[in-house]
Amino acid sequence: MTYLLDTHTLIWFLRTPAFLPAGVRSLIEDEESTLAVSLATPWEMSIKTSIGKLRAADILDDFESIMTRGRFNLLVPTVEHVITGGRLPWFHRDPFDRLLAAQAMELGFSLLSKDVVFDAYGVRRIWK
Repeated sequence: MTYLLDTHTLIWFLRTPAFLPAGVRSLIEDEESTLAVSLATPWEMSIKTSIGKLRAADILDDFESIMTRGRFNLLVPTVEHVITGGRLPWFHRDPFDRLLAAQAMELGFSLLSKDVVFDAYGVRRIWK
């Protein structure tokens, strides 16, 4: 099974894994799990860091190495993902999360996220 990590899930896993539900933490730590992080994640993190909403420069400065060491596959959006994300109903206005929803739906990945708004899109979300 492939799991797509929401931005907060990645940050919590790297910084404060105790914030994650035990089941989510177990899925990420399981060597059999395939883990994906959208290219939207470092983009979102860098924008929020630059405007002072997030302190993540340390993660961003070492992002590619973190991806490799953590067995995370960087998921590059396709044109189809971007168009699908843009055409989704407006349950969610955050463009980063809309892209994550589109990627999870198009690729059949489960999304590891606490954000219940993804449920409105029919995304298989795990937060247990």
